[in-house]
Amino acid sequence: MNGRLLTHLRHVDLAVPDYEKQLDFYAGVWGLTTVTEDSGISFLAAEGSPENYVIRLRRAQEKRLDLVSFGAANAADVDTLAERLLAQDVQLVSRPGHIDTPGGGYGFRFFDVDGRTVEVSADVETRQHRRIEEKEAVPVRLSHVVLNSPDLNRTRAWYERHLDFALSDTLSSPHMGEVMHFMRISNQHHSMAIAQGPHTSLHHVSFEMRGLDEYMRGSGRVMRAGFKKIWGPGRHMAGDNTFTYFLDPHGNTVEYTTELEELDEDTWHPHVYDFSKPEVTDQWGTANAMNEIVAKESFNDPDRGVFVAPPV
Repeated sequence: MNGRLLTHLRHVDLAVPDYEKQLDFYAGVWGLTTVTEDSGISFLAAEGSPENYVIRLRRAQEKRLDLVSFGAANAADVDTLAERLLAQDVQLVSRPGHIDTPGGGYGFRFFDVDGRTVEVSADVETRQHRRIEEKEAVPVRLSHVVLNSPDLNRTRAWYERHLDFALSDTLSSPHMGEVMHFMRISNQHHSMAIAQGPHTSLHHVSFEMRGLDEYMRGSGRVMRAGFKKIWGPGRHMAGDNTFTYFLDPHGNTVEYTTELEELDEDTWHPHVYDFSKPEVTDQWGTANAMNEIVAKESFNDPDRGVFVAPPV
């Protein structure tokens, strides 16, 4: 844990075929704020977050996960991580330097073991944000991202070795074995999770709401707008957070959540939860049952053209 150089999740960047529909969804019913938009690319912020943006949309013929971005404390830590990754034969997309996106900053990009592009940055200007008021059902901040991997444990080992992620909890079952690892870079139960899937893709992106009432109001707004609810409302056991999952206009899964658990990292020991038990997937018992149909919705379409990385 002493060598950890990442601080938090900054933003998730999506390529989308029907750009206008996606922009209307995220900047409208989902409750994000458009920071800037030009020529088929837009940057959207969460009103309660100091991050300049939490979602970037890019017009493209195929939908895919373009990028996952994490923060570092300072430029020196960015340089240290870049040198470490080079020494460990991780392929860099770019060397550390100025980042030309809203907020600027200093950072670099590289490929993970599944071929995703990952960015790490520091010295990004903060955005003028505000306190989200009672009954205001818009996202406060980006909570976490979940990634599908065809080799769950290889991906877990890569993030532990190269980026100092720690395992918080695991979902497993007697029939399927391990299906999800919850990974952290702070005392937040997870900033990222890795799900066993048939291919490399985005599983879901999660957004933190102000509280339970705002979480329910937001969920209701999206339902009334006619977008498909996959699963929820409920409360998970791993992370102890609430959940309602929806599909955006092109089938990416997005989640409203709140009250994600904060851990005492010095004393925490990972659990292995049997997700075939209903109380593990939903402590409240209020969500629709988890089944194969629900699970397949979050497999998403394969990310094509990803870099094939060497083994760990």
